[in-house]
Amino acid sequence: MKTEVNNAKGYWRATLRLTVSLLIIWFIVSFGAGILFRDMLDQFSIGGAPLGFWFAQNGSIYVFLILIVVYCIQMTKLEKKYGIKG
Repeated sequence: MKTEVNNAKGYWRATLRLTVSLLIIWFIVSFGAGILFRDMLDQFSIGGAPLGFWFAQNGSIYVFLILIVVYCIQMTKLEKKYGIKG
């Protein structure tokens, strides 16, 4: 029973660490690149559009989709590591 409690705590700690890490990346890309760092990024362009504008319109969505895939892969690894059946 004690091992199950330790496994559950470890699993949730790892899950929270992963979730918070990915949310921080998402925030930096969507809010940071699209709003805070827009002027600096607008010095560069992608397909004729300023990079800050591109991140605000497209880049944050692409990064979000990549983060979903990363989350699924990492959660599968965590479930196997801690013996969780998902």
